[in-house]
Formats: sequence, C-alpha cells, structure tokens
Amino acid sequence: MDPKTPLKDIMTTDVIALHEDDSLRIIDKTFEKHNFRHIPILNSAMDIVGIISKDDILRLISVRQEFTDKEFGLIKAKDFMSRDLVLARPEDSAEMAARIFAKNKFHALPIEQDGKLVGMVTTHDLITFAFGL
Repeated sequence: MDPKTPLKDIMTTDVIALHEDDSLRIIDKTFEKHNFRHIPILNSAMDIVGIISKDDILRLISVRQEFTDKEFGLIKAKDFMSRDLVLARPEDSAEMAARIFAKNKFHALPIEQDGKLVGMVTTHDLITFAFGL
C-alpha cells in the first residue's frame, strides 16, 4: 500500500445517505437492507450535517423504555446523529485517513468536495486496500 494514495482511489462512491428529518424507522430499515455500519445524514441543501452508526441505533434501542410509543416513533435522524464530523477530500491520502481513524476511534470518514458528499472511506476500505483483498 502506498500511504500517499488519494482517497478518491479507495473511497466508495455509491454512498447511501439519508435526510436529517428521516425517521428512526427509515434509518433502521436502511441498515437492515444494506450491509454497512454508517449512514451520512444530509440537510435539505444536500450538505452533510451528521452521521449515524449502527452503534448509535443500538444505544437508542437500549433506552427504548424511556420513551412512549408515540415519542419513539417521532425520533428523527437529527435527534441522535453525531454532528462532530471529520470530513476528508478526495485528494487527501490514505495515510491521513488512517491517522484520523487511529486518533478518533471511529470507522467512517465522509468524503466531500465543494461542500457535497462524494464518497465514504471506512477502516474496512483501508484494510482491503492495504492488503489487496
């Protein structure tokens, strides 16, 4: 693996994103349908404003008893998404992404260009790239 390889050569470009007003039900169904662990969240201007992981869903479900059925049904992405994002650009290096993952202990890095989501890189992507899997 060349650590200077740009993320555009590694990133997934067929990214499924949801809207900040999407319900917990939609988010959960999206995770069930697809084999991934992170969903970027966009606002109405299509700017990335957050990210939700499968772990976020599990944490929310673990406190389910604190909500009425009606309250639980009204939970939207914007109510529990992670807003403290670290974003990368397509020209940033694989090494930079690996350093971000190691320092921050998260596993998905949205890739943006001109303020818009253009891809995602995960720790899985880096491992696959590094070992030619």
